[in-house]
Amino acid sequence: MDQTRIEAGRSLDESHEMSFIDHLEALRWHIIRSAISIVVFATAAFLSKDFLFHDLILGPSRPDFWTYRMFCKFGQWVGNPELCMDKVGFVIQNREMSGQLTMHISTSFIVGIVLAFPYTFWELWRFIKPGLYPHEQANSRGAVFFVSILFILGLLFGYYIAAPLSINFLASYTVDPTIENQIDLQSYLSTLTTMSLSCAFVFELPMIVFFLAKAGLISAEIMRLYRKHAIVVILIIAAIITPPDISSQLIVTIPILLLYELSINIARVVRRNATERLNAELAANKGVS
Repeated sequence: MDQTRIEAGRSLDESHEMSFIDHLEALRWHIIRSAISIVVFATAAFLSKDFLFHDLILGPSRPDFWTYRMFCKFGQWVGNPELCMDKVGFVIQNREMSGQLTMHISTSFIVGIVLAFPYTFWELWRFIKPGLYPHEQANSRGAVFFVSILFILGLLFGYYIAAPLSINFLASYTVDPTIENQIDLQSYLSTLTTMSLSCAFVFELPMIVFFLAKAGLISAEIMRLYRKHAIVVILIIAAIITPPDISSQLIVTIPILLLYELSINIARVVRRNATERLNAELAANKGVS
């Protein structure tokens, strides 16, 4: 890492020279604190077994889930009662002796990672930030906040919209009415977590574009030029993380398209601010000369 850049972004009381070993030591403590936060949240989730499984994990498997009730109300409003999901056509079961205990531990760990994500990213940002120039630190102010907000919004969208639609479609689909769907607990949880976390990371698109635009690797013009290609990629992503029905794919595709358009505006603003800063520096240099 460039020592000049490190010292430029560090306060006076931290302006001492850091060796490679010092950087590794600093990174180690950031990782340790992040791991501790994950363990704390995972332990809290493990002790909250009733809420964790009955209300949170198994919520989308019951017809009284919030999403199903909202779809039912929407169906009544538009005069389409078929949108009302008054029953869930599957049964969740466990086939292994230690399956529920293992699932309890692994699920608690996943919830711990999710809940600790904002703090973990903050620790990572604390390690990266001193290596930035002062203007780079100023331009990336609020990064932790916006990354955390987008992650939470994506997680909520995946949990309340994408995951219930996928679970209800896949678990209720039958090739013959005489075949009963008995879903393994592991399969159910895998679908729920995959859908929710996929949406959480997809919603980080604006921040990814922000940092790429800051680095000069992408621009609004390039994103507009390849908009049609991006739409195809978005449709493919939506098809991967949703069941093979048009309504679910559209519900997931629309917010991703909106995020892409938002990212174009973000890249445009970044480019405009960089141009203004460069013009100001040129004007200041001419004034000095």
